[in-house]
Amino acid sequence: MAAVDVIVDNLVTLRSAPAARHYLHWILLLITIVGSIVKELDVVPQTYFSNSKTFLNVYFVKVAWGWTLFLLTPFLLLSNSSFGRSVSFLIQRLLSLVVATAIWYVCTSTFFYIEGVTGLCFESRTMGAINEEFTSIKDCKQAGFHWHGYDISGHSFILAYASLFIMEETEPMASLKTVYLSALPRMILKLLYVALHLMLVIWVWMFICTCVYFHDPSHKLVGTVCGLLGWFLTYRVWYLKPLSPGLPPQHHLKAQEE
Repeated sequence: MAAVDVIVDNLVTLRSAPAARHYLHWILLLITIVGSIVKELDVVPQTYFSNSKTFLNVYFVKVAWGWTLFLLTPFLLLSNSSFGRSVSFLIQRLLSLVVATAIWYVCTSTFFYIEGVTGLCFESRTMGAINEEFTSIKDCKQAGFHWHGYDISGHSFILAYASLFIMEETEPMASLKTVYLSALPRMILKLLYVALHLMLVIWVWMFICTCVYFHDPSHKLVGTVCGLLGWFLTYRVWYLKPLSPGLPPQHHLKAQEE
């Protein structure tokens, strides 16, 4: 498994770059703005990724939060418990998963609600004739018609938020090199770390595709900003306070040094 060690070392080194650690949120916002302009100018040709039925979109992005929790939960458990802190600290840190899931649920539910109250049921995609019989998204689509409302981009939100969430919670890996762990837990941690970064690459790539090929500019901008705010208000504001899930151990060590 020497190859895994090399990959992990390279990822940790890459993560030490300021651009990777401190500017991802600005990079995502820039991608949203530039990608929206590119889409409106219609200068990018249609490709495999301009189809919403791609393998990555159907089996990964549409269930992005499930995949994120599937890999991040065991990583968080192993990484945070490896520092030898109390059970209460581990439970406190696991609450970050609960908070993040609550943010995901509230935001996506709100987006769906806004689309419902601002929309109308049209009999075709050209939005010519309005069918006033159906007043909900579900009934309209079940009848074979098309609902058109203010459709805040859930993809922009979840891909931005999940990317920042992964970046924050995988930060302790650099410090785990000096922590004693038996061979099996250490190897599992390394494999999860690599898998999470592979997922991070997929999320950012699909975020770019969403910005370039789908949604109106304001829909993407609002979705992205909601994702950035969800991250900022927790990891940059609330988690710095005593009554919170707290930051990953690596961040605590940095805070003490400063």
